[in-house]
Amino acid sequence: MPMARGTAEADSQIGEFDDSSVEPGVWRYAKARRVRVAIDGEEYFDLVQQAMLRAKQRILLIGWDFDTRIHLTRGRRWYQRPFNRSYPARLGSFILWLNRHRPGLEVRILKWSYSVFSLVTRGTMLFDLLRWARHPRIDFKFDTAHPIGCSHHQKIVVIDKQFAVCGGIDMTCGRWDTRAHKTDDPGRKLPRGRLYGPWHDVTMLMEGEIAGALEDLGRQRWITAGGKPLKPSEKTDDSAWPEGLEAHFENVEIGIARTRAEHGDLPKVDEVEQLFCEQIARAKRFIYAENQYFASRAICEAIAQRLNEPDPPEIVIVHPESADGWAEEQAMNPARAELVSALNELDRHNAFHLYVPYTDERTIYVHAKLTIIDDEVLRIGSANFNNRSMGLDSECDVFIDSSRPGNEHVTGEIERLRHSLLAEHCGIEEEAVPGLLAAHGSMAAMIAGINGRGEGLQRRHLRPFHPPPLDETSRELALRETFDPEEPGDVFAILPAKNGLFRRGSLLAKARAKGRARLRRMRRVIK
Repeated sequence: MPMARGTAEADSQIGEFDDSSVEPGVWRYAKARRVRVAIDGEEYFDLVQQAMLRAKQRILLIGWDFDTRIHLTRGRRWYQRPFNRSYPARLGSFILWLNRHRPGLEVRILKWSYSVFSLVTRGTMLFDLLRWARHPRIDFKFDTAHPIGCSHHQKIVVIDKQFAVCGGIDMTCGRWDTRAHKTDDPGRKLPRGRLYGPWHDVTMLMEGEIAGALEDLGRQRWITAGGKPLKPSEKTDDSAWPEGLEAHFENVEIGIARTRAEHGDLPKVDEVEQLFCEQIARAKRFIYAENQYFASRAICEAIAQRLNEPDPPEIVIVHPESADGWAEEQAMNPARAELVSALNELDRHNAFHLYVPYTDERTIYVHAKLTIIDDEVLRIGSANFNNRSMGLDSECDVFIDSSRPGNEHVTGEIERLRHSLLAEHCGIEEEAVPGLLAAHGSMAAMIAGINGRGEGLQRRHLRPFHPPPLDETSRELALRETFDPEEPGDVFAILPAKNGLFRRGSLLAKARAKGRARLRRMRRVIK
């Protein structure tokens, strides 16, 4: 498929971007004056709306999905009196209001191409796009610049080259929730009124030079997708940072990692995978992660290496009980079951733990993509623990590493963030977490202690996850990576199992063979 570029001017502008990695696993480092981690949709949508209200030059929105029908936190609703002169809360109308009331402000929105089909069921969104088309300072594009079977999965917001957001939250329906994750929250409502279940997510808000780096990444993606050339925003001291918002980190250096499949003139980029493997290898005490999937062969092989050591770090992963949607479930759940079984064979020290969060008896869907290493590294982005995020889909992660010069002061705040997330999932006060960790000695022991008292089972709590047994068809699809390939060329290929999930000679392959042999012996004994 040819690259969806526009004019010769656009082609020449693409050449202006430095596309090379500054080191393995990192595209670029840049400074940030202030950083805040927004946890869950209630905080995110409110803060991003405040930032957009402060925009003067350009709002660049890049996402896997975008839905103009959602309502932001502030502003008037459709049922309020028409002479209310405040801005509208509904996103499609809010963008138009910004266009009318912010002279010179341009809004550029890039959304993955597959979701063009969703417009059929989003009638009012199609109407919004028609209304926007009359305004040259509003430009909406579908991103088709990727191989067949791949997707554009980055979630980035850049405002005036001074404020940026990168993480796991798209500006679309089904993403809003509070940190309480109530069983039945009337605020979790789809545009047509249907309620959806609890949803957990995380993103990072940044101010300073880092916004310029992410604007370069966004402008390159925009032009590659066929958008009109975008000049860099003018340098300004003004910032869209929401007034009164307290930062979690100040004066830090942030790294950026990307995934991009080879396409047209653009080479493959696998910084996300390289960085995950490096960060897993460096862990001394623990790895705490929240992720939508657990199906990446590369990440599980990196974890397998650690579990095979005499003194492995504690590994705690919070993820959903099942993937969201039939196709995702068929792709991710069987692969997870096979990989977890192999990892359990290697886990002689009970260091590896998978959990599913609950509120009462209802599961919380985890859409976050967050990793914390030893309270020294904080990583947030769009990349999942699956093969697609390692090699097929366009991804962007940002991270703060205390080992970088000038970042020595971040460890305390990373630790507080981890405690806050554990408190949210365990249904306890954040102030109680340090004492409980000290008393129990590990995160897994603390979680078991809370559940053992029976306190968490009537509110938010974490339950250990044990994959259900697979039928032979699902197992074979998982082994061949049929629905979650690692390379674009494998999307429609039928891989032999030895070249799929378990590569011959790997620790995972040996552990799986050992586990299956023991299972056969047990079956013979039972017979």
